[in-house]
Amino acid sequence: MPSSFQPTRRQALAAGFGSVLLPSALSAQAPAQRPSEIKIGVTTFLSGAPSVFGVPGRNAAEMLAEEINQSGGINGVPVRLFFVDEAPGIDHLVGEFRRLVQNERVDVMLASISSGSCLACTPLGEELRKVTLLWDCGTQRIFEERNYRYAFRTQANATPEILAPLLYLLKTKPDFRTIAVLNQDYAWGRDSWEIWKTAMDALKPGVRVVAELFPRFGATDFSAEVTRLLALRPDVILSTSWGGELDTFIRQAAERRLFERSTFVLPLAESSLERVGRSLPAGHIVGSRGDHWHQHPRPANPQALQRFVENYRRRYNAYPIYPTYHMAQAFSALRAAYAKAIAANGGNWPSDAQLAAAFPGLEFESPTSRMRIREDGQGLEPQLIGTTVHNDRFPFAVMDNMVVFPPEMVTTPAGQNSVNWLKTLTAEMVNRVPDPIRAG
Repeated sequence: MPSSFQPTRRQALAAGFGSVLLPSALSAQAPAQRPSEIKIGVTTFLSGAPSVFGVPGRNAAEMLAEEINQSGGINGVPVRLFFVDEAPGIDHLVGEFRRLVQNERVDVMLASISSGSCLACTPLGEELRKVTLLWDCGTQRIFEERNYRYAFRTQANATPEILAPLLYLLKTKPDFRTIAVLNQDYAWGRDSWEIWKTAMDALKPGVRVVAELFPRFGATDFSAEVTRLLALRPDVILSTSWGGELDTFIRQAAERRLFERSTFVLPLAESSLERVGRSLPAGHIVGSRGDHWHQHPRPANPQALQRFVENYRRRYNAYPIYPTYHMAQAFSALRAAYAKAIAANGGNWPSDAQLAAAFPGLEFESPTSRMRIREDGQGLEPQLIGTTVHNDRFPFAVMDNMVVFPPEMVTTPAGQNSVNWLKTLTAEMVNRVPDPIRAG
């Protein structure tokens, strides 16, 4: 998920970023024996406002683990899940991460929703030599600032998640001249605005920014911001906010008819659509942090998507939102990596290092597409962007005129810094945006 905060020096030391002596069991890889179960640690938000993402992620993990075990496990070995709540903070998180690896002897860690969590857990997983799959966090910094042997991301990062809706806006409503931003005041809100503005300045120079609004993280009242936006009347209002705060902003903006004055671009709003109902009007741009949408117009395997959606709805009485798809991708990648590593090891169970070696270049299925992990550990994930419409099938806004952006088009090339790469983009890129697809 979007980044929250960076670990302090004290938190970094608690995470074990400095020079430490590894336990002997971790410092030398002994020949691996086939385990009686595969232990998987999962860090996610189980409490607090971000739990609107974290709990669906946990729900998906439990559903998928049950399905895996009912089908005979991963290469015949059942899986067992261990959950950690990210809400208490970095110190708690890294302590639990270390406990799961050293005491519970988990085989794999799945981390995290907050990018602050990922920035703490990824180096710790590397130091403990434990495969760590970044299943939901958004920060692009992980693989741009350091190389890892044991960390891999099974989804996209912030750059394609923000660049794709900007390209969609430029393709569908290119004549806008003014923009305002309302983002949560923490790292994700600031970083995602930097990505957007850097790309916008390269692709459409001269757009005037009339307001940069950053209400505090956790805010519940946006009346002052709505009043200002009503007075400014920008052509476009961008908000990369998420969770309960985005829900509240949408409702308060709708009550005062702000949606009638400006075009909204909401890159993370797919997860809010069902919760806010008809409060979100037609005609606004929505993203899904990937190509995650229960009404995907062209899924790679329609039957697989239908099965995933129906199983989740049957179990939890709600449509799956993007954290559930991200969790499904992590499990799919893990199964594919085990199969690849076992085959490379002559049919024998892989060590941690052998399992890690299976991820670079790995291809695996998601509920909507076929994905690949690059050699640098970054996942390549399509991005689906659409415009809201209302119809009789759903009691909430859905997407139409959807564009599915290929990951290679919107993802920073390996070995490059995202902000520096975005500065090199040209307006010609808009001409390569795929044609929109109408909803079925």
